[in-house]
Amino acid sequence: MIGRIEDDFVKIYRIRESFEALERVKNEIGERIYERLRSLLEYRLYGKEFDRSPLDEKIVLAFSMGSDSTASLKILRWAGFNVVPVMVKLPRIKMHALNYDVVFVEIPGYMEVMNERIRKKAPICGVCHSMIMEAVEKYARENKVKIVASGDLLSSGLVSIYQKGDITTLNLPAFLAMDKREVIGVIGGKYTLSFGCPLWKTAAKNVPVLKRFAIQRVLRELRARVIDEEIALTLIYDILQK
Repeated sequence: MIGRIEDDFVKIYRIRESFEALERVKNEIGERIYERLRSLLEYRLYGKEFDRSPLDEKIVLAFSMGSDSTASLKILRWAGFNVVPVMVKLPRIKMHALNYDVVFVEIPGYMEVMNERIRKKAPICGVCHSMIMEAVEKYARENKVKIVASGDLLSSGLVSIYQKGDITTLNLPAFLAMDKREVIGVIGGKYTLSFGCPLWKTAAKNVPVLKRFAIQRVLRELRARVIDEEIALTLIYDILQK
């Protein structure tokens, strides 16, 4: 499912920071989840096999059907976690997500906020992400689930798992120091690289300045080494062609 890190100083350093971050939330997440997450890190760093029997404790996953969240779902379930994928019901959702036993939630006033951002020619991705995570966290609280996972690749090391009020946030690919090619490998090795959801693509046609913000986002991921130059160029060309 995932491979051992070998001869990559940066990834090894990030994993060691993930161990430290995990210790900070140990008392918040419960012993069984703590031990399983620690075992997952040890598997990633040392190749040490571990017990993957099913756990009763639930983890809510912010799910979009993109490569990162799909890989996160597969890894967590492979590791024995009881994962509840939660997808926000937006105009662009893919209904075949039902195949993943997805729970749908809603964000009242979502399109009003997005349309206002587009009218102001302001970036929409960051605000959209925040609104989605707030909705997923709300679902977790209402169902008494302590951990909300995401497919975030960027928030590595010490900020890959952290406490946010009464919720523990786990950015799983970042926690495991994964990059985009590893993520694509987990979901089957085939993935069409394209930037943006249908809403962003429509907005970018009407507000071309959004492409500049998108390119900056790609370059940020390149600097963080979660994508390589080939992937970055593919995404940038895709953005410019929108």
